[in-house]
Amino acid sequence: MFENYFKIAIRNLKKHKFYTFINVFGLSVGVAVCMIITLFVVNELSYDKHFEDSDQIYRVHADIIFGGNHWDMVYAPAPMAEALPAEFPEVEYAVHLRQRGSYLVKKVDENIKEYGVIWAGKDFFNVFGTPLLEGNPEGVLAEPNTMAISRSTAEKYFPGESALGKSLILDNDMDFRITGVYEDIPENSHFHFNFLLAMQGLDEAKGTSWLSNNFQTYLKIREGSDPENLNEKLRSLVKKNVEPELSKVFGEGATLDAMMADGGKMEYEIQPLLDIHLKSDLMGEFEPNFNITYVYLFVAIALFILVIACINFMNLSTARSSNRAKEVGIRKVMGSVRSHLIRQFLMESILLSLISFLIAVPIVAILLPVFNELAGRTLVMPFSQGTFYGIMLLGAIATGILAGIYPSFFLSGFKPVSILKGKVAMGMKSGMIRSSLVVFQFAISIILIIATVAVFNQLNYIQNKKIGFSKDQVITVEDIYALGDQAESFKTAVLSNSMMEGGTISGYLPVAGTYRSDTPWWAEGKDPKQTENMVSIQNWRVDYDYVNTLGMEIVQGRDFSIEYPSDSNAVILNETALANFNFEGDPIGQKIYTMVGDNETMNLDELESKTVVGVVKNFHFESLKENIGAVMIFLDDKPRGIASFRFNAANTDQVIDFVESQWREMAPGQPFTYSFLDDRFGKMYAAETRLGKVFGIFAGFAILIACLGLFALTAFTAEQRTKEIGIRKVLGSSIGSIIVLLSKEFAKLVLIAFLIASPIAWWAMKKWLEDYQFKQDLGWQVFIGAGVFAIMIALLTTSYQSIKAATTNPVKSLRSE
Repeated sequence: MFENYFKIAIRNLKKHKFYTFINVFGLSVGVAVCMIITLFVVNELSYDKHFEDSDQIYRVHADIIFGGNHWDMVYAPAPMAEALPAEFPEVEYAVHLRQRGSYLVKKVDENIKEYGVIWAGKDFFNVFGTPLLEGNPEGVLAEPNTMAISRSTAEKYFPGESALGKSLILDNDMDFRITGVYEDIPENSHFHFNFLLAMQGLDEAKGTSWLSNNFQTYLKIREGSDPENLNEKLRSLVKKNVEPELSKVFGEGATLDAMMADGGKMEYEIQPLLDIHLKSDLMGEFEPNFNITYVYLFVAIALFILVIACINFMNLSTARSSNRAKEVGIRKVMGSVRSHLIRQFLMESILLSLISFLIAVPIVAILLPVFNELAGRTLVMPFSQGTFYGIMLLGAIATGILAGIYPSFFLSGFKPVSILKGKVAMGMKSGMIRSSLVVFQFAISIILIIATVAVFNQLNYIQNKKIGFSKDQVITVEDIYALGDQAESFKTAVLSNSMMEGGTISGYLPVAGTYRSDTPWWAEGKDPKQTENMVSIQNWRVDYDYVNTLGMEIVQGRDFSIEYPSDSNAVILNETALANFNFEGDPIGQKIYTMVGDNETMNLDELESKTVVGVVKNFHFESLKENIGAVMIFLDDKPRGIASFRFNAANTDQVIDFVESQWREMAPGQPFTYSFLDDRFGKMYAAETRLGKVFGIFAGFAILIACLGLFALTAFTAEQRTKEIGIRKVLGSSIGSIIVLLSKEFAKLVLIAFLIASPIAWWAMKKWLEDYQFKQDLGWQVFIGAGVFAIMIALLTTSYQSIKAATTNPVKSLRSE
């Protein structure tokens, strides 16, 4: 019986080659997209699961409100890592990490710029269980000036030999001995480090203050421990250690409760390691994380695209019901029962699905590199895994059943008496369900079109918004400290070229990834013991040319000037800082104060003051998802970090070559690392750019598959109405009127799809834009444009068959009848 079903299925697929091609091609594309998204989703859900006992590892995060600022961040105080296992028996190990940016690394002479460098506590391997290939687990990172390096780094610096016991030099003056080599951290991890420097050698790690938050702290709890109970204990631990320091700095009565009563906040909680990649977007993340909402969204898109492809099969199978009616009638008269017919039609559907899955594999092979580039991943087809083939087979059968279940029951339900009398219903209940499915297909497509346009609309808004500084035609050169005492000479040499319009040296730039430093200040005449008078503010150390080079606008007072020796003690505030200080009268000439020293020793008896000489217009220095925070800019006599040069030249290669030549002359053996400020600004929105491109591709595939079905339905409709069209032409109907007759039904369906899709897309994109403090509102043009585009695509799809039917000689049409 099965062999008979198979033969008949093959015969029917061969007999109707055009409709078979439409179904197979559409379903293949749908399955390919579904496979790619499935690979992506599985990869995203696998993050950090490779760590041993990953479900027992947690990270401390802080939620702090103070001085007009709100920090939801990954940082914690230095002493917390040591206190956790000492205070709480359920904490087996704890480790703190400190990221200090990139380092220059060399074996002997030539430096290499390395980014994957982290200072780590001695229990790093106990917490994460990363396999150690060389070295004693108890001795790695136990002493100052020691390090562990990854396997690939060991091969890079010590090819063909053991790295254990050898040394590397960091930033030209720090000699580190290698005490361990560990396996490379897999790609699906929320952090990637190639160098682990022993925390014992970092002075700030020895601090005992609970008011300074600079370290990422991870802990491993014992099996069976209750994380919520640990959170409660953590609050008590923080309260016990923070309040004595608050009293010391601000006087008696400075408690956490009093701080909260004044609108402040200081709370620490632990978050599961496995939640970080998909459910965390805090200040200080090691790497950009993904969003669980997007995972759900991509799963929905994959299912929708697959359903759209299945709908094509359902529509064509039921629309062509009259062509199979006689077959059904004869089979039933000859004794076939309905269950046999259902199996026959399901066999055809499953066979078509199996063929589609086989064709989908090479399509995935072609599309996957493109998707990897857009998504920033390195996904591969799991051909070496046996489960892959089992899942493929089950998927093909399930898809075949999904696509063929309704047509099978519909076609097998025909009554032989009605069929032999010529009374066969066309389609599903006068086409109502078929029309609904077409509407569903195009509604999904239109939603994806609107989402794509909305994302790029926001990106365009970001790129063109006045952000308070000029990011174009600014080249930045990193690692200025490698120049030693020649930093100013380098700046002068570069500015001697007529292509250069200005230059500045500072580690503080208004883009993510550069230095940040917050300290509390207060205005003269305000009581610092009242926390509401404290302003937590960014402190940026710059040189005289900073404001001018970056094109910032002074709105009150003046810029720094070498003509004013007193400017060494001057400060420029941004507008947010000015509002937070709430000065009485003119702010120019007013003084602001802070405590001298670090959090270990500072008190109100030793103060530092600065005089306000200017106010700079607000500028964005973080993502437009964030409000503009308070910033103060003051002079540093020896600024280090990044040199920025504004240039005026059509040929940027000439600028790069000239700056590099000056660098090579003054810093031989040091890597020349440059970038452009607008590129660094754009990288803050790389995730949004990728998202828009991915949406665009998915929208394209959804439209392609929907149009394939529409194309086939139009062809079938024209085929069924051949006699009607011939009669209309004989009676004088024009070609145009016949084209309208055949196209208007489908155009009407796309219009209905647009009306359904628009409010759904508006709601979804409104929710997405809520993450941005500064955003471009969704205008009606976005929706109208998407609707017009969808209708035009539908009309173009149907026009070929409509024109072909309308221009056919009526004599031929009537003769064929």
